[in-house]
Amino acid sequence: MTYNNILFEVEEGVATITFNRPNVLNALNSELLDEFSSALVEISDDENIRVLILTGAGEKAFVAGADIKELNTLNALSAKQFSRKGLGIINKLQELPIPVIAAVNGFALGGGTEIALACDFIFASETATFGQPEINLGLIPGFGGTQRLPRLVGINMAKELILTGRMVPAEEAFRIGLANKICSPEKLMEEVKKTAAGMARKGKVSLQAAKQAINRGLNVDLATGCNIETDAFAICMASEDSNEGTAAFIEKRKPDFKGRLSGE
Repeated sequence: MTYNNILFEVEEGVATITFNRPNVLNALNSELLDEFSSALVEISDDENIRVLILTGAGEKAFVAGADIKELNTLNALSAKQFSRKGLGIINKLQELPIPVIAAVNGFALGGGTEIALACDFIFASETATFGQPEINLGLIPGFGGTQRLPRLVGINMAKELILTGRMVPAEEAFRIGLANKICSPEKLMEEVKKTAAGMARKGKVSLQAAKQAINRGLNVDLATGCNIETDAFAICMASEDSNEGTAAFIEKRKPDFKGRLSGE
C-alpha cells in the first residue's frame, strides 16, 4: 500500500513506521490516522514481523499533537467521532501482539504522548519533550491520555501534567518513569534498532505471551493475574520455540527460533 503521511518499511523482522509530516511537526490529521491504522493492520497480518518501531520524520518532532486547524473545525459530535477514531487506532496499537518501541526524537505532545504511552516502552532523544498541553486549548486529552498516563507515572504526577499542560524534558521523563532510556540524538535510532533486533531474535510465541500476560494482568487481582501467567506459560511450552530454546541451552549453542506452536 502507498502512504502519503507515513513511511513504512520492514527489515529482518522489524517494522518501522515514521510519521511523515515534518512541515507541521508530524501533527495528526484524519488522513494520517487512517494510514497509521492501515499500516497496523498490515503489520498484524504479517507473521514475519516480530517488532515495531515508531518514530517521527525530521529532528524536531515525534508527533506534536493533533492538527489544530482540523480541531478548530469540530463541533461536539464531530469531536466525539474524532476522539473515538484516534482512541480506536491507539488501542489497536496497544493490542498488537508484538513488542512496540517508541523512538521519540523531539516533541511528543498531546496525541504524540498518547501514541508513545500505548507502546511497550519508550526510548527518547536528549532533545525529546513530552506533554499533554490540551488544557491550554480549553480541551483535555482525547486519545487515552487521562487513562494511560496515570497508570504509568502515578495519579498525582499525571494530574499535574494534564491540569497544568506542563511540558516534560527528556531527563524528567526518564526520572518519572515515562521514558525507559535517554539517548543522544545521533544515537537514538541506533539504540532502538539494536534493541528491536535483539527482541526479533527471541521466540515469537514467548514475546507475545509475555506482552499479553502483562497487559491482561494489569487490571485484575493478583491471583487472576497469576492464572493468566500460568496459561501463557503453558502456551509457550507447547511451542516449537521452547523445545529449541531449552535444547540450545543444553547443547551450548544459540537458539534458532521459528515462532511456531508444535505441530503447525
